Amino acid sequence: MPYRLDVHYRKQTLVKLLNNIQSNEEAIIQALYADFKKPAFEVVATETSYIEAELKYTLKNMEKWAKPKWVLPSFLNFPSSDFIYKEPYGKVLIIAPWNYPYQLALSPLIAAVAAGNQVVVKPSELTPNTSAVITRIIRSTFDETHVACIEGGVEEAQALLTQRWDYIFFTGSSSVGKLVAQAASKHLTPVTLELGGKNPCIIDASANLKLAAKRIVWGKFMNAGQTCIAPDYLLIAEKIKETFVSYLKSEILSAFGEHPKVSPDYGRIVNEKNWRRLVALLENEAVLYGGESTLADCYIAPTLLDESQLDSLVMQEEIFGPILPIISYRTEEELGTYILHYEKPLALYVFTTNTTFAEKMITHYSFGGGCINDTLVQFTNKRLPFGGIGHSGIGAYHGACSFALFSHHKSIVKKGNWLDIHTRYAPYQGKIKLIKKVIGWFS
Repeated sequence: MPYRLDVHYRKQTLVKLLNNIQSNEEAIIQALYADFKKPAFEVVATETSYIEAELKYTLKNMEKWAKPKWVLPSFLNFPSSDFIYKEPYGKVLIIAPWNYPYQLALSPLIAAVAAGNQVVVKPSELTPNTSAVITRIIRSTFDETHVACIEGGVEEAQALLTQRWDYIFFTGSSSVGKLVAQAASKHLTPVTLELGGKNPCIIDASANLKLAAKRIVWGKFMNAGQTCIAPDYLLIAEKIKETFVSYLKSEILSAFGEHPKVSPDYGRIVNEKNWRRLVALLENEAVLYGGESTLADCYIAPTLLDESQLDSLVMQEEIFGPILPIISYRTEEELGTYILHYEKPLALYVFTTNTTFAEKMITHYSFGGGCINDTLVQFTNKRLPFGGIGHSGIGAYHGACSFALFSHHKSIVKKGNWLDIHTRYAPYQGKIKLIKKVIGWFS
């Protein structure tokens, strides 16, 4: 039996991977700091410990996930036993992004290997130090015919996409996601696209404002705002805006001090290109707080903007940085004009103590996932699928969903030979009424 179909072989390699990632934790912490000054706490919380927990959970459950699943058979097939078999797709390409370069390369890799696939991982060239550690871990863990790591930039990614794959998993921007989907369509290759969008964060007048401010500041400015599910803009009930802005300022000060540039807990923009893009978004905007920037170390302070207009640059694209526009609304109808102006986002957040309002917000609007009275934490529960909808993504993963994502679900009916009902066989004359009744009774 080929090793890729052998669950025990898969498990052995993943145990080896666990040992290697544990021994390289400090190297990853140092690499991410070298790439864009990501604080060690954020690396441990969102990258290394997250991956270690995901891997342990997979090792604990993968044999159960891999077993054929019995399902209730159709009486029309009596006598039979019906099963769903999980088989690997085959050769999988994983293209990882730069914002959480370790987590978002290793998480899909773990699932793809657990499901029995052969894998090629393409880490991001924008975080070269982290990419080098990922490559070292993969090459010291796997046989190169099982899992390979290809470093490089756009040319290498384009070359990989010209080849034929059985599955492609991509995390990144919606614009690049469209190119990946286009390349995959030439061979009808299935894809998972983990993208992004303009994630609204709604603050209702009934919300616990001080706690909401703390949780929003945490979710928005973690990783210097370079998080696909971070709040992209605030929609706040007009009558509480002034009070809430004061709480936001206080929480930024509490988290990063008067000079965030020297805070050990505040990261940097990944490179000069992205820094310049973000600085350009601040032009002609009313800055309520922050706004300082220095090119030398790609620093942009935690920044609050006042009443950005829909036609402004900052409201035309996903921000993906430490800039937070604050927009007030008077009615739910006005609230809707902002949210529905954009494609379906990856996340939506609502802060309120009004359960009716909360339920209305999460059911009325379409989005990938989200929280009531918090931000980002929907990502942390491995029992919740994570993924987008529409322009924010295709497919969902995490936990058992990850194993399912990288597996073809093959339907099998095991038919008994001791009884054979002749109604289905020709000649059909005189059987139409009977077959209608049978199908009606037992479907």
